[in-house]
Order: sequence, then C-alpha cells, then structure tokens
Amino acid sequence: MSDLIDGEAVAADLRAELQSAVDTLADADHRPTLATVLMSPDPASETYVSMKQNDCEELGINARDIEIGVDEPAEELFETIAELNDEDDVDGILVQSPVADHVDYREVLERIDPEKDVDGFHPANVGRLVAGYPRYKPCTPHGIQKLLEAEGIDTEGKDAVVVGRSRIVGKPMANLFIQKAPGGNATTTVCHSRTDDLAEKTRQADILVAATGVPEFIDGSMLSEGVVVIDVGINRVDADNEKGYELVGDVDFESASEKASAITPVPGGVGPMTRAMLLYNTVKAASRHSGVDVALP
Repeated sequence: MSDLIDGEAVAADLRAELQSAVDTLADADHRPTLATVLMSPDPASETYVSMKQNDCEELGINARDIEIGVDEPAEELFETIAELNDEDDVDGILVQSPVADHVDYREVLERIDPEKDVDGFHPANVGRLVAGYPRYKPCTPHGIQKLLEAEGIDTEGKDAVVVGRSRIVGKPMANLFIQKAPGGNATTTVCHSRTDDLAEKTRQADILVAATGVPEFIDGSMLSEGVVVIDVGINRVDADNEKGYELVGDVDFESASEKASAITPVPGGVGPMTRAMLLYNTVKAASRHSGVDVALP
C-alpha cells in the first residue's frame, strides 16, 4: 500500500507557522482582514464561505462576510467590490464562485484590486505567475506544492502530468511545475478532454495531479508503479449509508493506492491545503499592504 499524504496535518502545521506572522502584524497595529463576498446560487457555497471565515477567526484574521442576493443586478456586486478595493482595512477580497448566472465572472475577477486578489485569479496575477514572479499563487496549486515539499517529494527533473486545464487548478499547476524555482523544474504534460490515449500519458507520470471533476476517473491501470498521486477532486456520489452519499475523488483510490508510492485521500488531502493557502495569501497581502515584513512558511 502507498503512503497516505495527510493534508489535514500539513495544513495544521502551516497554520501554526502563520500564527507568528499574524501576531507580528497585530503587534504593529495591523490585523489582517479578509472580506468574503457571496452571491451564489450554489447552496454549498455558504458552507465553504463559513469554513473559510472560521479558519480566519481561529488564526486571528478578521473575517468580513458580505452577502448579495442572487437576484440583485450585477452592478450591486461590482459596487461592493469597488468599495472593498478602496477600504484601507481590507487586505484580501474573495468572491465565492459560482456567482449568479447573470454575472460575468471574468468581469468580477477583473474588478478586484490585484493587490487584494488573494485567490490569485486576476489577469495581472495570472500574468505574473506565468512570467515567474507571482504576487499570489492560486491556493490549490500552491497547496499541492506545500504537500509535496512536506512529504520530501522533489519535483526537479520529474515527469509531472496534470489531468485537467481549469484556470483554478490545471493551468496554474502546470505553470508552477515548469518554473525554474523550488517546487518546479519538472517536465510537465497537461492532459484534458481532447487528449488522445490518456492512459499512455498518465503512465509516464512520476507525479500525477488529477483535477478532472469526474468521480474516480483515473484508476490503477492508468498509473505506473511508484507514482505520486495528488487527487484534487471532491465529488458527491450516491451510497448506501445514513447520509445517502459519500465523497470520492477524481482517482479510484483503491486501485490507485496499489500502484502509488504516495497518494492523497479524499477528503483530507488537498482540500485542507487550499484553505490554508488562502490564509497564507491573506497574511502576505496584509504584509504588503502594511509594509510590515513577516516570515512566511
């Protein structure tokens, strides 16, 4: 059986290391502040936002909660973002996706001040990431880098295969893997729904990141012996239990764990790291905003 990569434990260690940075900022009369904006038709979004706010409060980061009705005009959201951009005591802004159907999410991203874009999705921040000098790394790919580092898994010279090309995970993950920097220097292949003979590509991986959004899409037959498997997916599927469902990843855990040297579970793998890296980016934004230097893990 493969080693289980415990995202909960790594995230807890990272939060503990961030605490000293938060305390340093607070001692300089600058308490980091994250504003979360919810205008979503997805019932789960409220839960996600609540979890992020709880994480902030546990670390001593101020959390501001703003909710906008899904039937409100797009301009209501844009005006809210503009006000948050102008507020000196707000360091980071997160607009939970998805937003209401009549709102163009690309425009939402473009309206957030890049200095407060702690998701790292503003086009200016994407450009800096690609150029090799990121302001804020997107939370999930950065969290994956931290997981690999914590496990002592070196990416340099390795064949990394990313399955999925979303702006949230696939594209930034590939960009981080190819950077001439720690956590990079990998030979990187990006696969997607138009890839011919996907299994041939995935079997070449020393490190495989699965971010397809399809439950248990990748199984052991598509992997080589000794591969490191990072499963980004979290999918709800029907199950014969009290809840009536269970959470599974984009990887068939049972068969993949027979091939992998290390693998992330679902839940408890990548998810906790995504939330931890949001805290990381918020603290970094507060340091940049205040001019107070802090040590980041």
